[in-house]
This record gives sequence, C-alpha cells and structure tokens, in this order.
Amino acid sequence: MNTAVTTFPVRLGLVGPTRVARWRPAVQWLLAIPHLLVVWALTTLRHVLTVISLFAVLFTKRIPRPVFDAIAMTHRFEWRAISYALFLHDEYPRFDFRSASDDDGTDPHTTVTFAYPEQLSRWSPLYKWILAVPHYAVAIVRTVASILVMLYAFARVVITGSHSERARRFIVAVTQYRLRIESYVGLLTDQYPPFTLHAA
Repeated sequence: MNTAVTTFPVRLGLVGPTRVARWRPAVQWLLAIPHLLVVWALTTLRHVLTVISLFAVLFTKRIPRPVFDAIAMTHRFEWRAISYALFLHDEYPRFDFRSASDDDGTDPHTTVTFAYPEQLSRWSPLYKWILAVPHYAVAIVRTVASILVMLYAFARVVITGSHSERARRFIVAVTQYRLRIESYVGLLTDQYPPFTLHAA
C-alpha cells in the first residue's frame, strides 16, 4: 500500500500492489498513449481555464465552482494516465471526465482531491509566480532525482517482478510536490506549498 497523505488543500495519492508483471514496464507506456493524448488536450484546456480564473479572482476574489471543478478534473485525469504509463499500478484507467474537486474513488489506485477555496486574495495572481521561483528550482532537482529512481524501478520490476516501495513512494511524493506548486501558481489555493515532500 502506498499513499501520500497531507492536510494541504491539494492531495494526491496512490494505492497498489508492489508485484508487477515483468513485461509491463516495456508495454504500459504504449497502452497509455491514447490517455496521454487526452492529457495533452486537457492541459490546453486547463491553461484556458486558468486565464479565466485569473480574471475571475481579480474581479470577484473567487474562481467559479464549475471552472475550479473542471481544472481539478484535468489534474485527476493526468495523474491516472501518468501513473499507469509509469507502471505504478496495472489497472487501465477509465476515460472519466467528471468535473469535481473531490475524488469519487472510481479509480481503485489513484486519488487527486482539491479543497475549493471560498475566497482568494485578489492581487495574489499577479505575484504568485515570483514567490514560487524557489519551489521551481527545488522541483527541477527532485524531478531529475525521480527520473533516476524511475529508471531504477524499471530495472527492478523487469528483473524481480516487484516495485521498491521506497522508490514508488518517492515518485508519488515528488509528483504531489509538483502538483502543489502548480495548484498554487494556477490559483487553486492561496496556501504557500511546503518544501518538504511529506509535510501536512
């Protein structure tokens, strides 16, 4: 069992067995291509919705709930697709586009939940990206480390047929860390993300 638990308003998690068929690392990324194409389209949609959110926050100090829920859906779909492509679990993800900030649990392995903010700082969208610069620097280092860990996980699964729990937990934690940064800069929360991987 592998979960990422936090009281930060954005939560990402993964649950799955450590045993993985040895052939899956070489195949799952191919099977995930249709999902990854959808992720590309949803990312474009998310950028458009973020621009809408920017003006909404500047004028009303809040993001319209349907817009917030749609953005949450794009992140949720992305995590389901990428976690499968990276053979973190072996359950083929559904093409589920339910717009909601909470995770309904339809995917047995992944969760992404956002707490909807009733009010946001009006002017913070203009300077959040500056405050996030130190996080981006840390994220680059951690992302490189997670790629190295993923290569190790690939070799381990091919040779032994099982994941390293520590390696998979690190990959999930780094993914959650990047999502926290993106959520902060993307106006989904005013709470400044912690630098630690497993902080509450």
